[in-house]
Amino acid sequence: HYLAINGDYTNLYPHVREGLDALQAKGLRLACVTNKPIALAMPLLEKMGLAQYFELVYGGDSLPKKKPDPYPLLKVCDDFDLPPARVVAIGDSSNDAQAARAAGCRVLTVPYGYNHGQSIQEVDSDGIVSTLLDAAHLISA
Repeated sequence: HYLAINGDYTNLYPHVREGLDALQAKGLRLACVTNKPIALAMPLLEKMGLAQYFELVYGGDSLPKKKPDPYPLLKVCDDFDLPPARVVAIGDSSNDAQAARAAGCRVLTVPYGYNHGQSIQEVDSDGIVSTLLDAAHLISA
């Protein structure tokens, strides 16, 4: 049932597409790492018109471990042939920040989305950005 309505009630947060455009314009390679099963994540990204932005998409069941374990982010670093210190994760939850920290990546958080009912201000990150477009302005290739 969920797959049948996946994305029907989903709206993009402000400046998501503009932020992804800006990140790509800087020549940055993008990956999506989610704990959502890949069978739900890919159709949702496609329905929202976002799949085209990501070279890699890892769902929660794509790899042996999922966030907050660092493995998915370390896999992205390996796939992109980048040291973790050159990678910035952008997330909306403590799971994202914990995974990034443990992997040795920088991490920016956004104040919207899913964070287990916890305030994003309580999460250990390198900064809070209002939108992905704001994040794009802070990140350089």
